Amino acid sequence: MSGYMNPAEFANIRNAERDFWWYRGMREIFFRFLDRHLAGRKIRRALEAGCGTGYLSSLMQNQRHWPVVPMDISWDGLRYAREMGVQHAVQGDTTSLPFPDGIFDLVLSIDVLSHLPRGEEARAAAELTRVLAPGGTLALRTAALDILRSRHSEFIAEHQRFTRRRLVEIFEGAGLRIRRCTYANSLLAPVAFAKFRIWEPLLRQTPSTGVAPVAPWLDRLLHAPLALESAWIGAGRGFAAGQSLLLIGEKII
Repeated sequence: MSGYMNPAEFANIRNAERDFWWYRGMREIFFRFLDRHLAGRKIRRALEAGCGTGYLSSLMQNQRHWPVVPMDISWDGLRYAREMGVQHAVQGDTTSLPFPDGIFDLVLSIDVLSHLPRGEEARAAAELTRVLAPGGTLALRTAALDILRSRHSEFIAEHQRFTRRRLVEIFEGAGLRIRRCTYANSLLAPVAFAKFRIWEPLLRQTPSTGVAPVAPWLDRLLHAPLALESAWIGAGRGFAAGQSLLLIGEKII
């Protein structure tokens, strides 16, 4: 198996992901990005490959009533998913999915590829595409641009980041027709660069979680740029650089 995240981070995520500014904002962006493509389509069976604590799958099962199969490689994440009441959670490796060919019409992968050792991303792309039905949709998010790697990246065992060109090439090579790929979490990128490349090295900060709670006023302030990005990306626009990448594609028939 490959692609483990630091188990210590699961508890931090579980405590923060409902309300923390970054999780709220990035969910809004991702759903706007996804919904623009899926408008009018019925989701018969979906997979979240790398569900973590299962919170996103829970939202899709309970609010959208999508038949989502949540899968993760780590029992640490699946334990939280089951405590939350997420249904049909299974353990599996994104580079060797435990499903037959072509059974999902929607596959989601959120912040998984960056945890794979370099060289395994192509295997994961091939597997994510393999389990898609012809014409099915793959939507993913992953960490972008090596220059924005942080102490938090080290803490969570992030192995790699991607450029838009490399990500597109990987999934085109796996048999996807790319419909859209854009950077996101872009408006805060200059702040992130200053923090990760100047402030953290200057203070010689050790790797640590990046999801510690902040004051309510700061939470609102940091969420505001992501809300703007959600509207921008939801309108079909994109960004030339950012801390994350969003990609959506369809399996070639």
